[in-house]
Amino acid sequence: MSKVYGYCRCSTHEGKQDVQRQRRELRGLGATEIYMEYESGVKIDRPELNKLLEELKRNPGSTFLTTEVSRITRSTKQLCEIIELAKEFRLKLIIGGFVVDCTQKEIDPMTEGMLKMMGVFAEMERKMTIDRIKSGLKNAKAKGVKLGRPQLTVADIPKKVVDYFDKFRDMQISKVDYARVCGITRPTLDKYIALMVDK
Repeated sequence: MSKVYGYCRCSTHEGKQDVQRQRRELRGLGATEIYMEYESGVKIDRPELNKLLEELKRNPGSTFLTTEVSRITRSTKQLCEIIELAKEFRLKLIIGGFVVDCTQKEIDPMTEGMLKMMGVFAEMERKMTIDRIKSGLKNAKAKGVKLGRPQLTVADIPKKVVDYFDKFRDMQISKVDYARVCGITRPTLDKYIALMVDK
C-alpha cells in the first residue's frame, strides 16, 4: 500500500502564523505522515521538505499532499525539480484540489504546464508583495513616519518573565523551560534577559 505524506509550511513562527489549519486539511485528504516547518517558501534548503523528498525517493508510488503550491515553494525552478522527482519516482502530487498522478503513466503536457504556471504565479505573487511593501515603506518614510519596532524598555517586560528571572539566573531552570513557562519564544526571552541584566 502506497504511503500518503503531507507537507505544510508557514513563513514565520507559530505565534504569528498557524499551520494547524493546513494540518487539518491534509489529514482530511488522507495524509498519514505530515512534515511541517516555519521557513520562507523562497528558501530552497528547508530541513523538513528535504527530509520529505528523501522519504519519497525511498517510497516510489507514494502520494505527496499540500494545500497550495506556494506551501511547497515560491521558486518555479524548485517546483520543476519536484515535478521531475514525481515523474522519476512515480509519485502522485495533490495540491489542494489539483491532482498530478505520475504513478501509472507519464504526466500529460497540459497538466504539467498548468502546474508550472501555478508555480510562476506563486513566485510572481511574492515579488508583487515585496514591491508593495517597498513602495509602502518608501511612501511612509517620505511622510516622516518613523519605521521599525519601538525600542523595548524594562517596563515592557511581562511580570512572569521578571518573576522567573532569579530562578534562571541561579540555574534552577533552563532557558528553554524559562521561555516555555512564560509562553514566549527564545529570541524574545533573550531580549528581555538583556534588558534585565543591564538594568
